[in-house]
Amino acid sequence: MNSSLMGYVSELGAEDSVIGIASPEYIYSEKIHSFLESGQIQNVGNEQKYDVEKIISMKPDAVFTNYIASFDNTYQLLKNNNIQVIFLDEYMEQSPMVKTSYIKLFGKLLGKEKEAGDKFSEIQKNYDSLKRLALKSVSKPNVLANEMYGDVWYLPGGKTFTANYINDANANYILKDNAEEKAVTMSFEEVFSKAKNIQFWVNAGNHLSKKEMLNINPFYTKLEVFNKGKIYGVSGREKQKANDFFESGVVRSDLVLKDYIKIFHPELLPGYQLTYMKELK
Repeated sequence: MNSSLMGYVSELGAEDSVIGIASPEYIYSEKIHSFLESGQIQNVGNEQKYDVEKIISMKPDAVFTNYIASFDNTYQLLKNNNIQVIFLDEYMEQSPMVKTSYIKLFGKLLGKEKEAGDKFSEIQKNYDSLKRLALKSVSKPNVLANEMYGDVWYLPGGKTFTANYINDANANYILKDNAEEKAVTMSFEEVFSKAKNIQFWVNAGNHLSKKEMLNINPFYTKLEVFNKGKIYGVSGREKQKANDFFESGVVRSDLVLKDYIKIFHPELLPGYQLTYMKELK
């Protein structure tokens, strides 16, 4: 029921296990789309309305989903028809490698325990090696993250997923001393007062250019980092509504960290091309 969960399935090469999927327009995987076209995988609706009758008629062994309270009746109906409903709230995990570790749970559920264990060990080894590499840099740049929606800037709290990545990439996040594991809301003025001497702005949405950002919020020109620093969005692997940062990127924390290190310390990874991130010009 969630595109982020498909990242784990694809990483294990277990796409054949899937018979139905919600909101396929948000799925990046070409293999999943080929299965949708051939009818091997069915579209079962979206987060506004699932086609419950269709799901029941397909007789799946289980439905994987994030828990949404408003769908309690739907979940109960599925259970009444002997369909297991498995809630996976991986999006709440704030440690990149803990989020990656859900691959072991998928391995257990999909009969690919060894493959999952091997894949997790490989990603863990890569991640630890990259963290050590980042520490070799003499510079530790200052970083701003996320963007404004309306009048509010939703900054990742100091203990969030994004803040942990920035720290592991050996950079100073603007809210590194904050203790929140969720977004911190600020006005533009509050961010402006904190955003002095910022060299990098990351996770600036999936915009394609700085001009596009200004069309949404002209105040950005007042930020020093907008005029003199470097800005990166998460549009490196995007096809229409689908963004692989929220799919395979959920599992491949090593590649996400590698992107951040390449951004903050390019000299450490001279030949590496960014996977999920993209600089905005």
